[in-house]
Amino acid sequence: MVLKTSENALIGCNDHTLVTESDGRRWVTREPALVYFHKHYWFNIIAMIRDNGVSYYCNLASPAVLDREALKYIDYDLDVKVFPNGEKKLLDVDEYEEHGAKWHYSSEIDKILKHNVLTLVDWIDGGKGPFSKEYIEIWYKRYLELSRRQ
Repeated sequence: MVLKTSENALIGCNDHTLVTESDGRRWVTREPALVYFHKHYWFNIIAMIRDNGVSYYCNLASPAVLDREALKYIDYDLDVKVFPNGEKKLLDVDEYEEHGAKWHYSSEIDKILKHNVLTLVDWIDGGKGPFSKEYIEIWYKRYLELSRRQ
């Protein structure tokens, strides 16, 4: 469900949503998750709302583009996971390097992505945007209000 669109960003929420992986595997999400896409930042953020707190999965990806078909971006495999206690983990570095060689990621793309990892960590450490408690409360409440109307 799209909760808000602006000139630069899209905020949405999904809950028990079917996901199809690139290899064809299919699974259903287990909990509600707020999603944040921006057209200038090279990452998107998924805030998974769980009983033990909010966990985040952040994809390093091209800025999102919304057209008549869908929301589109290139996922560069590099991810940052944030646990409810604030611990951060950089994931899939080996996959990023393997795909970088296979798909010939340019040095410019590599530089942009590494810079955006630093920006993302700054957002996490500063509780900015989706990483603030208030953001989660406001947008999850909005999702619950809209989903009751349907």
